[in-house]
Amino acid sequence: MEKSEVVSWIKTIVFAVILAVGIRVFLFTPVNVEGASMMPTFEDEEKVIVNIIGPTLLDYKRFDVIVFKAPNDENFIKRIIGLPGDRIEYRDDELFINGEKFDEPYLTSNREALVDSGNLTGNFTLQDALGEEVVPEGHYFVLGDNRRKSWDSRDIRVGFVAQEKILGTVPVVVWPLPNARIIKE
Repeated sequence: MEKSEVVSWIKTIVFAVILAVGIRVFLFTPVNVEGASMMPTFEDEEKVIVNIIGPTLLDYKRFDVIVFKAPNDENFIKRIIGLPGDRIEYRDDELFINGEKFDEPYLTSNREALVDSGNLTGNFTLQDALGEEVVPEGHYFVLGDNRRKSWDSRDIRVGFVAQEKILGTVPVVVWPLPNARIIKE
């Protein structure tokens, strides 16, 4: 092998490593799902890809699934329910945002799986849960899809999620391969 060929290979390898690191750091990053708080949308131990760049160019939307840094510095995966300025209330297992009822089709299988006659999501208002009337500017109110087993914004230790704590949205599950899929609302 000639010296120029070796140099060419080294340049190619260095470029590939820089490209891979750049994609991982600036565009997408893998995150492991831990726990049951987002079941059945995500199962424990699944690996998801977090889109880091998209949401920084666009606004987060209601019902986006996001990853954020929780107060204990763990990565949490939850669903955005409340946007800045929203009034959130749950009554009789129904979501009301600013007085308007919203359907949550992603909860259907969890509701059907209930073995008791209780609600999947207990009654609450933002005032009850966090002492605020509306979601503050620059913050979001998030819930897990498995409402009975989710540590989320209803708990003062998590509370409202500051936008700067959000790593990005979750568009796909990549592992294990049989579970690979695109995430929809």
